[in-house]
Amino acid sequence: MTDKHDDAATDLLIKEVDEDLRQEQLDKLWRKHGGLLSVGAVAVVLAVAAFQGWNAWDLKQRQASSLRHAEAGILFEQGKKDEATEVLGKLQAEGTKGYRVLAALRLADLRQQQGDFAGAATLYQNLASDSSVDRVYRDMASIRAAYLTLDSADPAAVDKAMEPLAVESSSWRHSAREIQALSALRRGDAARAADLFAKIAEDAAAPQGVRTRASEMMAVTGPRARS
Repeated sequence: MTDKHDDAATDLLIKEVDEDLRQEQLDKLWRKHGGLLSVGAVAVVLAVAAFQGWNAWDLKQRQASSLRHAEAGILFEQGKKDEATEVLGKLQAEGTKGYRVLAALRLADLRQQQGDFAGAATLYQNLASDSSVDRVYRDMASIRAAYLTLDSADPAAVDKAMEPLAVESSSWRHSAREIQALSALRRGDAARAADLFAKIAEDAAAPQGVRTRASEMMAVTGPRARS
């Protein structure tokens, strides 16, 4: 029979050999792939550091934009419109995305108040064509630009530009249809204008002011054409 002591010694030897083999395999793997593992570890560390750095930079940029926007508001309250406009101009050019949009809207509104309808319309049109701006603001800018250019732009072009916003699913359909109706009047198409004004007046979801204007304009265009 095999002595128990010998068996224990054999087991210990096997374990040691097994451990040596495992260590040897690890050494081979490290020699073969250690460089890649080191590069990967460094890459992870750099990625985390870059992400944290970008977050800190982004926060700093947003804070700076917020301060500029507040500064413009204070200057307006103090009656310093030229200085406020200058601050808004810089914010529009250099601020973070949300504040660039706010600055453009305030600048356009300011120009409209000053009677510079062409300048205001241009700012709105630039905003409407900026693909980096959220759709809701682009659509709003399109509507405002269209109202401001109704008397100067080609009526057919204005009508076509409003088509995507005049569909039933659009929250801007009431204003878009009003613009289309007014454009139709400019072209002398009273029947189309009457049809559009009737759609607005009959739409319970339309703002009361828009419905009232539509009803009043129907008295000018005549009754809606019936199919």
